[in-house]
Amino acid sequence: MSEMRFNPITLDWVIMASDRSMKPNDFRKEDQVRPERPAWRENCPFCAGNEHLSGPEIARACDTDGSWQVRVVANKYPAFSPMDVVERHNEGTFRSLSAAGAHEVVIEHPKHNVALSDFTAPHVRALFGLYRERYEALRLNPAVESIVIFKNHGERAGTSLEHPHSQITAAPIVSAQVEARLQEARRYHQKTGDCLYCRVLSDELEAGVRIVEESESFVAFIPYASLSPYHLWIFPRQHASSFGSIEDRDLDHLADILSRQLRHLHVALGDPDYNFMIRSSPARAVHSPYYHWYVAIVPRVSHLAGFELGSGTYINSSRPEHCAEVLRAAAVMN
Repeated sequence: MSEMRFNPITLDWVIMASDRSMKPNDFRKEDQVRPERPAWRENCPFCAGNEHLSGPEIARACDTDGSWQVRVVANKYPAFSPMDVVERHNEGTFRSLSAAGAHEVVIEHPKHNVALSDFTAPHVRALFGLYRERYEALRLNPAVESIVIFKNHGERAGTSLEHPHSQITAAPIVSAQVEARLQEARRYHQKTGDCLYCRVLSDELEAGVRIVEESESFVAFIPYASLSPYHLWIFPRQHASSFGSIEDRDLDHLADILSRQLRHLHVALGDPDYNFMIRSSPARAVHSPYYHWYVAIVPRVSHLAGFELGSGTYINSSRPEHCAEVLRAAAVMN
């Protein structure tokens, strides 16, 4: 019998369709076996040695020998323009504003043929250190209201270039989705005096069945009402609303747990396409008592169909408890 579960953070009702439950191998697709790629391509703007082909460099992290590990460049096809003043126009119901902010590309590795799941923890640490650096720099732009750090891995996740990369956008608005979550978190805090995210984490730790991994500073778990199979959240144990406030020691811990979870997903699902994003507070609310930043990893192993699009309600064909069990088993195999 199917069950509907409520996600208090996303405000979504999710149908857990046990009769449609799928084994891990059911999520493995033959076309997910990716072709061999060379370590360097002559025409790839992100490969080491081809720096002149990419956009203007904004920042970099270097290895001990001085060679670059991670680079940040301006996106050649930006959604947001580097401006610090927002122009607004209103005419009846027609409203517009200039897309002021920033759109940057993070080149994650000098080599063309590696994936984030292959990176060493120190390399992931360098990557997230640069994320933090750019997050804090962009937050100072008076036009910026929200910053999104995200990665698309694979065609189903929306990637357009093979070379490992991620993106950072800084926008002059807070989206309706984020605003709705903020309002609910604010309402919960006003009612209880607690952070909704901290309470969710506490309840998940007490239940235990959806916990994938615990570390000193972070907890990886499949939410009780996850919107899709193997949808994974990584929460900081200590309350913090802004990713930009993460300390160096916790960056190390985050790099460790994220590296492991990506490898476990690779083992369990066979290098699935996925998106990951860092969900952080709006730029002007970096010390919020009711918002809690976290990392979301969303394997693209299912698709939205007519019911989801028509109703706004998700169907999850694999129960969160089962997904967590599979990922814990992958940790033993890896």
